[in-house]
Amino acid sequence: MLGTRLKTAFRHPNPNLQFPWNLAQLGLFIFPLSPFLGAVTLGFASLITWLRQHRTVIRRPLNWGFALFGVLLIISCAFAENKTEAFLGLFNFLPFILFFIGFSALIQTPSQLRQLSWNLVISSIPVVIIGFGQLFFGWTCKLEVLWIVLEINILPQGDPPGRMASIFMHANTLGAYLMIVFILGLGLWLESYQQLRGRGHFAGGTLQGEFISPSSSSPSSPSSPSSPDLPFLFLTVVLIGNFVALILTNSRNAWAIAIAACFAYAVYQGWRIIIAFVSGVVGSVMLAAFAPQAIAVIFRKVVPAFFWARLNDQMYPDRPTALMRKTQWEFAWSLAKQRPWTGWGLRNFTALYKAHSQIRLGHPHNLFVMLSAETGFPITLLYCCLLGWIFFAGVQVLRRSKDIDQEDKLILFSYLLVLVGWVLFNTADVTLFDFRLNTLAWLLFATVCGIVYRYNQLEVREKE
Repeated sequence: MLGTRLKTAFRHPNPNLQFPWNLAQLGLFIFPLSPFLGAVTLGFASLITWLRQHRTVIRRPLNWGFALFGVLLIISCAFAENKTEAFLGLFNFLPFILFFIGFSALIQTPSQLRQLSWNLVISSIPVVIIGFGQLFFGWTCKLEVLWIVLEINILPQGDPPGRMASIFMHANTLGAYLMIVFILGLGLWLESYQQLRGRGHFAGGTLQGEFISPSSSSPSSPSSPSSPDLPFLFLTVVLIGNFVALILTNSRNAWAIAIAACFAYAVYQGWRIIIAFVSGVVGSVMLAAFAPQAIAVIFRKVVPAFFWARLNDQMYPDRPTALMRKTQWEFAWSLAKQRPWTGWGLRNFTALYKAHSQIRLGHPHNLFVMLSAETGFPITLLYCCLLGWIFFAGVQVLRRSKDIDQEDKLILFSYLLVLVGWVLFNTADVTLFDFRLNTLAWLLFATVCGIVYRYNQLEVREKE
């Protein structure tokens, strides 16, 4: 069964797209360590798909919606406060729209989603190892090969100091990356767990609290690990490493989303014990951080200060008001209200905020408020509607389609969960300016979009 799945994962359902699919897998595998080489490979995969599927690409209404979004962004640059910065900001959108359109035609099956998840999980291993070396052994490295072909910059003790950043430019961006990998890896782990449980490897009981008598288990169950055990054991080790690394990034957003993802998986699987456990842990941490002092001190005896002090900002009590997210959001919102139709221009927030507060800040730590301020409400609303359509159409496929088996539904659910995680993360931060994260975000939305179109076509054929 495992061999059959692997063979299916590497083979594209359309032989004409086998070559770009191979390129896509290779590009995603090398992307974390070499963004340039990975992006070039992924870009070729998207371009070849464009050339071979141009009729399909042109017929899709969603692609026309993104084309309109791109045109409106270009028009908004003409009204920008600083037009040069605004036109430079287009590079954070226009190439990725083309990339999205190509990949949404390339990805068509849950088996492809599964393979992409494996690529991301495996390629995260060196990233996590470097992060542990950086934080605990003082690893440092500044490597540049042919300018941007291979560029690795590792700061000792992380960035900021004491927070794991690995090869990323900041601990929060590493936290966002690990959040994506952790959620997708958890989907693979649950799939492996279900396969083992089906083979009788967990005959002592299940997570629902049910008990299965040892005598009722399969007598042929092996006493030593067999081939299905290896992916399960591998994923267990990697997920533990990713989760520990995620904690060490000290990113509150990533913490909250990872825990929420665990809760969502538990609800989806109907695991009542896990639901109760996660609820208890989250409740204890929140009470330790935000409850009245008389109650908080009780929970702080159990919950480490590393968590509750980070959540309520007592870990960094002397931060300037201008660095507080609330201050940034209020200023960005005031900009949006001053120019609600055209905004102030892409990448113009930094200069405007510096003139206002005398502090240089790259973004207001909320993607949607930032876009409202920089491009206006209509463009931001169109962007949200396009992404929202992809998510809700994916949910409809998950609920209605009779052509997806339970394991494939779990994989699709994991991708939908990642999209929710990405949106939540970008309500308190902005991943747009990190090339790796921006590419991954557009790729993830493209994969769900491709699945939606594939299964909608199947439903139409069945009705005919």
